[in-house]
Formats: sequence, C-alpha cells, structure tokens
Amino acid sequence: MSSRDKILAAVAANQPAKVDLPDIDFLNGAAGNHVGKFTGVLTSIGGKAIEVNTFDDVKAYIKQTTNQGDRVVSTFSEMSDCTELINDYQGLPHDLQDIELAVIGADLGVAENGAVWVKGDLLNQRVVPFICQYLAVILKKEKIVATMHDAYEQIGSENYGFSTFIAGPSKTADIEQSLVLGAHGARTMTVFLME
Repeated sequence: MSSRDKILAAVAANQPAKVDLPDIDFLNGAAGNHVGKFTGVLTSIGGKAIEVNTFDDVKAYIKQTTNQGDRVVSTFSEMSDCTELINDYQGLPHDLQDIELAVIGADLGVAENGAVWVKGDLLNQRVVPFICQYLAVILKKEKIVATMHDAYEQIGSENYGFSTFIAGPSKTADIEQSLVLGAHGARTMTVFLME
C-alpha cells in the first residue's frame, strides 16, 4: 500500500460522527404585519413598495412613469397591451441593454431585509433585472415571510437553474464612501404588493 493510499484510508476511517442540525425554530419570525415591515425595510434601502389590487393598477403606474418610446418589458401576459413580453426572448442578452423598465414576478418576499426571491423559470433571460434602468417586481402579499430562515424553509429543498434574492436598487459606496444608486444595475426598484 502506497503512502497516499495509507493517508486516504486513515482519513476515511476517522470521519466525525454525524450530528443533527440544531433546532433554530426560535429564529422563525413571529406572526405580525409582514407587509408593513417589508415596506418599511424596502423603503429604508432605497426601494419603493406600492399596494395594488390588479394588473390595471400596475399598468396605470407604468403609463404615469414612462415616456412614449421607452422600452418596457414584462414577464406577465396580463400586461401585453402596454409592455413587450420577453418570456420567449431568444436574442442575445446584450440586445436588452436599452430596457428602461422591466416588470417581473417574484415567488417570495422577506420582511426583515426587503428582498424578493426571483426564480429562473419566471425569467427567461436572467440578465433582465440587472440590465434594466428601472426594476418593478410584482409580489403577492401572502408570499411575504418574516425572516430569511422562513424563506429558506420554503425554498431550501428545491433545485434551481437560476434564482436570486434582490433587495432594493443597485448600490455601492466603496470608493469615497458616497452612496451611489444604480451603479451596477437598476437605479430604482418598485415592488407592487398585490392582493
């Protein structure tokens, strides 16, 4: 037996005993106003939350905040009359560089940090939330959980090709300790909280 084989055999024979994960139920969020907390935190990190009832409310907001000729894209067929649907977009990601506003969906929101969970199956081009000038996310109110622990209870056991948490607009303050919004991605993030 070579020295290498002896070392590998010794390592394999001396593995630590398996230990159950600690019980962290005490970290789970208490019942409460998750929508209020989510809205407050999102606002404090530079985002905006708007409560809406229907897609018509979102369309009205888009018409008020965009100019004629702006490229506005969406992943929702309900918005096809005022946005370009990009669900089946097969072009190059670089061709999306002129998106003024992107409206995408999120599966989950986290009250403690104002983040939304975006999965790749809802978003054909993963570059969309990062290349657009302005990002809007539609999230159902009942999908907001209190903490990241609660979020991972729901999403931790699934496999994803692509998914990400997004919290507020892009920001950096690394050079002169001056906060810059939109330096590496969307300048603003608006979350539409839908009934």
